[in-house]
Amino acid sequence: MNIGNISLGEHPLFLAPMEDITDPSFRRICKMNGADFMFTEFISSDGLIREGQKSVKKLDIYDAERPIGIQLYGHLIDPMTEAALIAEEAKPDTIDINFGCPMKKIANRGAGAGMLRNVPLMIEMTAAIVKAVKLPVTVKTRLGWDDDSRNIVEVAERLQDTGIVAITIHGRTRVQLYKGRADWTLIGAVKNNPRMKIPVIGNGDIDGPLKAKEMLENYGVDGIMIGRASVGRPWIFRDIKHYLDTGEILPEPTINEKTDLALLHLEKSLEYKDGPRAIYEMRRHLSNYFKGLPHFKETRLRLLTTLDVNEIKSIIDEIRKKWGDFRTEEKTSVYGI
Repeated sequence: MNIGNISLGEHPLFLAPMEDITDPSFRRICKMNGADFMFTEFISSDGLIREGQKSVKKLDIYDAERPIGIQLYGHLIDPMTEAALIAEEAKPDTIDINFGCPMKKIANRGAGAGMLRNVPLMIEMTAAIVKAVKLPVTVKTRLGWDDDSRNIVEVAERLQDTGIVAITIHGRTRVQLYKGRADWTLIGAVKNNPRMKIPVIGNGDIDGPLKAKEMLENYGVDGIMIGRASVGRPWIFRDIKHYLDTGEILPEPTINEKTDLALLHLEKSLEYKDGPRAIYEMRRHLSNYFKGLPHFKETRLRLLTTLDVNEIKSIIDEIRKKWGDFRTEEKTSVYGI
C-alpha cells in the first residue's frame, strides 16, 4: 500500500489521532512496537492560525516517528486552508482532514463529524486544501451522521475525486459516538466499489490480532487504524504484525517488559510536557499497562492519584519486584463486547 510516494508494505497498521493521547511520547512507543504510520493529535484550524500555544505545540514531529500526518479540523474553508499551509511548514509526510471526530463541542460547530451534515461543504473544503498544499492529503471520516444518512459509499467517491490519496473510515455514525459495534460492511462496500482507486483504511473495534485478520480478510481493506485499543497497550501493533506474518499469537508481555515500556513512556512524556500535565495524560495509559493484575485496585489507585514523579516510579518498581515475569491474560475485549 502506498500513500502518495510513501510505501507502507502490505496491510500497514496506523495509529489513530487521539486528543491528549497521541503526543510524541506515545507515538515513539507505538513506533517501537511496530506501528507503520502515525498521526498527531487533531489540531484546531482556528487555534493554529491564531497561533494558540496548544495548537502550535501539536505541530512538533520528530524523524524517529515518520511517516507521520498532521491532522486538522475546522468548519470553514479559508481557515482550514490557511491552517493546512501552516501545518505543511512543519514538514509532515501528509496532511489529514478530520471529518470524523464525534465530540459535541466539535461536531455541533460543524467541524469533525459535523461535516457529514454538509457534504457539499466537506467536498469543497477538501478540494481547496488539496489544491493549496503540495503534500499528499488524506481524510478520516465516519459512515454518516446517523442511521438515516449512512452515505459513506457516495461520500468516499466524491472525496476521492477531489484528489485525496487515501481515506480512513470509522465504522460508526456520529450519533453512535463509540457505542455499539463498529459496522465494517459499509467500509467493505467502499473498498469494493469499482470506482475507488485510493487505499481504504478501516477503523473501529480492532482490539487484537484475531479481529485485525478477520477485518482484513472479510472486507479487503488496505490497512487498519487502531485507536482506543492501543492506549496503555502499544504492543498491540507488534502482536498484530506477528500474527499476520506467522499465524502465531504472541503471549502478553511480561510485567518486566511492561514496566520498561511504562517508564520509558513516562520519561519521554516528561521531556515533552510540563510535569503535572504529563502525569495527568499518562494516567489513562498507566491504568491499562498493568490491567489484569490480581488484587491491583489499591496499587492502581495510588498510581492514578499521585502527582509525584518519584512516587510513580517507585510504585512501578514495586509492581516489577512483585510480579516480574508474570503475564496477565485479558479474557475480554478492551471494549467489553
